[in-house]
Amino acid sequence: MLTRTRTFLLVGVAVALLIALWLILTQNCPSAGIALTGRARHLHRLKNRTALPQPADFDTRITLTELLKPGDDTNRWSTARAARIQGEVIDVEHAGPEATNCFSPWGRDIHILIATRKGASKSEHVVLEVTPPLRGWARQQGMDWTEKTLQAQLVGHWCEFEGWLNFDVGHAEESENISPGNPNNWRATAWEIHPITKITVLR
Repeated sequence: MLTRTRTFLLVGVAVALLIALWLILTQNCPSAGIALTGRARHLHRLKNRTALPQPADFDTRITLTELLKPGDDTNRWSTARAARIQGEVIDVEHAGPEATNCFSPWGRDIHILIATRKGASKSEHVVLEVTPPLRGWARQQGMDWTEKTLQAQLVGHWCEFEGWLNFDVGHAEESENISPGNPNNWRATAWEIHPITKITVLR
C-alpha cells in the first residue's frame, strides 16, 4: 500500500512539474517554440520572425494570382523573401494551439483567408497569419490586431497585406497545388504570408 501511495505521489509531482513547465513556456515561448529537431526549430523561427521586411526583401513578382497558379509550388518561392498581395478577405479566425507557439491556448496565430472574389471555394483560399509576437508589436503601435477587431474591419473588404513568405509544410498535402482534386483540401497553396507585418483596407 505504501509503495502504491509513493508511486501515485511521484506521478502527481511529475504531472505538476510538467504543467508548471508548460505554463511557463506559454507565457515565455521562445521563437523556436517547442521542437525536437533542428528542422522544426528552424521552421518555427521563420513563423515567429519579428523583423520588419525592408524594400529590398520584397519579391515583386508575387501577387494573389501568382500564388494561385496550379502545379507543385513547393520550390516556387523563397522563405527569405517578403510579399505584398491584395485580395478579398473571406474569413478571420484563430488557429488551434500549436508547437510553434508552445501550445498556448491564449497565444495562438490568427488565420486571415483571402481569395480573388466572394464565394470562392476553400481550395481557392490563400492563408495569411498574424502571429502573437507581431500582434504584440501592433499593439505597441496603437493597432488592434485581435481576432474580433480584424473580423469586424477586414471580412468582406479588399485589403493589402505585407509580410514574410512561409511554406507551411505541415499543411502542404491539404493544398490544391500539392494535392489537386483532394476533397479535403482547404487551401489553394501551402505558401502563406506568415507573419503579416502590415494590413491596409483598400475598399
